[in-house]
Amino acid sequence: MTENIKHRHFILHKPYGYLSQFVNNQTRRKNKKLLGQLYDFPKGTMAIGRLDETSEGLLLLTTDGKVSEYIRSRRVEKEYYVQVDGIIDDTAIEKLQKGVEIGFDGQKYKTEPCKAFHVAVVDNLPIADRKVRDERHGAKSWLRLIITEGKFRQVRKMTAAVGFPTLRLIRVRVGEIHLQIMTGKVKEVDCFKT
Repeated sequence: MTENIKHRHFILHKPYGYLSQFVNNQTRRKNKKLLGQLYDFPKGTMAIGRLDETSEGLLLLTTDGKVSEYIRSRRVEKEYYVQVDGIIDDTAIEKLQKGVEIGFDGQKYKTEPCKAFHVAVVDNLPIADRKVRDERHGAKSWLRLIITEGKFRQVRKMTAAVGFPTLRLIRVRVGEIHLQIMTGKVKEVDCFKT
């Protein structure tokens, strides 16, 4: 007899400095901040597409593997605001839009075409005003990147491939779900509308 399981779904504004996991598998540094420190998630909760420790923003979590698989698929857009080292130019934006070659699993991989745009000012985002570095170390600029893939550290590798390393990375949208003003807070929802 199959039991009807009630799955649970969560929206989190992941702060800078947290791993997108519940168990620290690292042997070198055992004092990492984990998602379980932010909320008492039920057993079996998984992050849908991770954000690395130095990235921040929208993170979805669920107890339903099918939901996780769908959201991680290419059918769902993921949108990021990316602060890069230097003033990103039109040539770099065009390269990003067409797809760039990055390393993945020891192989060369060409990313799929994506949407990339210059962003003049990022003051309307629900993010902390975190200083990345002093202005004396050179210019910085922002871009908006919308991808459907999700390879390991893909956005960081993409901006580096066009000569503009990522300084700050914030995921602001997954499908139709937008980042909310709730840094470090968790919101439980009935389902994800993507």
